[in-house]
Amino acid sequence: MCGRTAWTRGYNNYVRIPPNNNPVTDVTSTDLTCNVGGTSGTGVQTLSVAAGTNLTLEWHQHAQRTGEDAISGGHKGPVLVYIAKAPTTAATFNGQGAVWTKIYQSGLITPSSQTWASDIVNANLGKHSVVLPPSLPAGEYLVRAEIIALHVAATYPGAQFYIGCAQIKITSGGSAVPPKVALPGAYHSSDPGITVNIYNNLQNYTIPGPAVWTG
Repeated sequence: MCGRTAWTRGYNNYVRIPPNNNPVTDVTSTDLTCNVGGTSGTGVQTLSVAAGTNLTLEWHQHAQRTGEDAISGGHKGPVLVYIAKAPTTAATFNGQGAVWTKIYQSGLITPSSQTWASDIVNANLGKHSVVLPPSLPAGEYLVRAEIIALHVAATYPGAQFYIGCAQIKITSGGSAVPPKVALPGAYHSSDPGITVNIYNNLQNYTIPGPAVWTG
């Protein structure tokens, strides 16, 4: 099994916690948005940050966080981060529809050694960072972090989507109108980044979803 996200501001703070660390495997399910039970943030705090802030997210297989890789070593795959502006509050935002902007992705980093973004997260003790584009308008947002484990993705359903959504409030920013996609909606079972055999010396990998928007 892979892991859940957490903020380094404290264990599970500001995050919509799923009931367990089982993966989502259906790209058409609303569970793809913010994991199982993740369409509501009732009772979850919202973190105030400025646009341009460097956020550090943290992944772990289990709550104890010790004695094992943050992500099971065989669960190789890409790391992605999306953001979506809430119409009102992040806590009441369900994340449905074409509202998501991709702000980070990393996939197959070194083909010769078959080093993936997930390996780098493990090497960093479960942590990876993303900069909030400085031109994002002020307001409340969901930040959606995702690791796609591809160890059994040769046929569909096989890819394992590990997802965590956190709630933030951007207190300053710009006036950009970034491109948006729907999740579910942007991924398809036939995408080469979702149904793929990562073994036999894979040399190229196409990360699913839209291009990264840098703001």
